[in-house]
Amino acid sequence: MDLGLKGKSAVVTGGSRGIGRAVAEAFATEGANVSICARKAEEVSATVRSLQARGVRAFGRALDVADAAALGGWVSASAGELSGLDALVCNVSALAVGDNAESWDKSFRTDMMHTVNAVAAAVPFLEKSSSPSIVLISSVSGFEVDFAAGSYGAIKAALIHYAKGLSRQLVGKGIRVNCVSPGNTYFDGGIWQTIEKNMPDLFASTLKANPTGKFGTPAEVANAVVFLSSPAASRISGTNLVVDGALTVAV
Repeated sequence: MDLGLKGKSAVVTGGSRGIGRAVAEAFATEGANVSICARKAEEVSATVRSLQARGVRAFGRALDVADAAALGGWVSASAGELSGLDALVCNVSALAVGDNAESWDKSFRTDMMHTVNAVAAAVPFLEKSSSPSIVLISSVSGFEVDFAAGSYGAIKAALIHYAKGLSRQLVGKGIRVNCVSPGNTYFDGGIWQTIEKNMPDLFASTLKANPTGKFGTPAEVANAVVFLSSPAASRISGTNLVVDGALTVAV
């Protein structure tokens, strides 16, 4: 299937590794130009070079997404470098699991407000696109109550609600808004690799709980994100697509 992304331009927060990196690479594979941001300059540069090697325009900037001014500046610069914006993917999470003031503050500033600020910065550019789209990355922890209940789960649930509201608010501008909620996703340097090393009992019980008997991969999540971001999904807006290998049981 041709997703219709060739020549389009996408921006991805947290695009240097894990799910964000896989999303950026999937966009590039479809022929879309891509801009990423992440904290570490060397990782951003390496990712940009990798994307450019796929034959597309690529741009990147190192920043903390909790810095609203820096985030907005990157979005604007991306639109300039890529000759406009067609897709925004908000992927960064503080992964702040807990129920204390620090975890709530980190989750709110990073997961929630980075998304709100990125959307605000991107909408003026997305309005000019013929097929604009926003995808927010939530989690199954925001869809059902699990071990990450507390700041992480609650803020991820808020993102699902926010996406649904945005889909109605922006429909008049032709901008589609959807959410993707991944289940447990394993990759080098990721949270589940850390849990595997430091909390083997939790790792084993989580693995056992998934009917597939395995964790998901960033590429599997990225495929869903890029499809929802594409003109091929032109009638899909306001949905929360759960990518979890039948882990969750809610209807």
